[in-house]
Amino acid sequence: MGRLQHLSVEYYYYPILATIGVPVNLVAIVVLSRGKCGLSKCITRYLVAMATADLTMIVCEVILNRIAVLYWWNTILYYTPVCRFILFLSATAVDCSVWFTVAFTFDRFVAISKDNLRSRYCTGKTAAVVMVTICTFCCLQNAPWPFAYNALFQNNGLLWGCRIISDFYLLPAWIAFSWIESLLTPVIPFCLILLFNGHTARRILMANRVRRRLRDLSRGDPETESRKRSIILLFAISSSFILLWVTTVCHFVYYRCVNGFWMRNVTNPYAKFEKTGVLLQLLNTCTNTLIYTVTQGQFREQLLHALQWPVALTGKLVKL
Repeated sequence: MGRLQHLSVEYYYYPILATIGVPVNLVAIVVLSRGKCGLSKCITRYLVAMATADLTMIVCEVILNRIAVLYWWNTILYYTPVCRFILFLSATAVDCSVWFTVAFTFDRFVAISKDNLRSRYCTGKTAAVVMVTICTFCCLQNAPWPFAYNALFQNNGLLWGCRIISDFYLLPAWIAFSWIESLLTPVIPFCLILLFNGHTARRILMANRVRRRLRDLSRGDPETESRKRSIILLFAISSSFILLWVTTVCHFVYYRCVNGFWMRNVTNPYAKFEKTGVLLQLLNTCTNTLIYTVTQGQFREQLLHALQWPVALTGKLVKL
């Protein structure tokens, strides 16, 4: 009971997050994959990839990792080889989710600011190549994680649980890996998103012709309306990411850089600050679908159609 009281926030937060996150991301994947939301193939592929990464992150990081520790610690999920594999998948899913957001931000930066590259880079084929490259890189980047854990105990010849090895805090190679891992996710992506969005906003403000086109919707120019939707979508997704990840970034900068610490441990005086950052960054897996619903009218229409389809199918089956 003391253990559950100590983890009271996580005890309720993670199941609620999983209950909401899994269906909303599944719906987003289905609706976006239909390609009827008025978005280009390039944007659609990025959004589908982001929703898929968020769904994977919820399944691996929230359900199989964090909820399993609270509820299913005596199941096969706690078997050390399985535990190590789940931790690897969790880290990879988090990195993919973050870097897909960076890739989408860069794609929109090129589309708005780099006229000479737009036609060659902002294509569905390029988006697919970028996503495969990111997935491959994230898998390679997180390959050391399974080797960073030992079993907690042994029972009937089987190894159970996962705990970080002591060498992780002592050997230079592991220390370097710890720094690289934290810099690659989320410090560098956070800075890149701010940089790309800053240049994009500057381009929009300086280009009078573009600003007039964005405001003059009375002409009904489909290209103008599409560009406005993509810009709104870009800043909404980027702003959500920045707000929900800023706590984690600030913790890294202050705890590791300013104070000179690099270890994560239970004696961390800023443990609650770090925990808050984790809770917020996991919440980011559920916000994009809400952003699509609020900012994209055609997505709302397709979402409503998708929600009505089970009702209509049930009615037809009843009549039969």
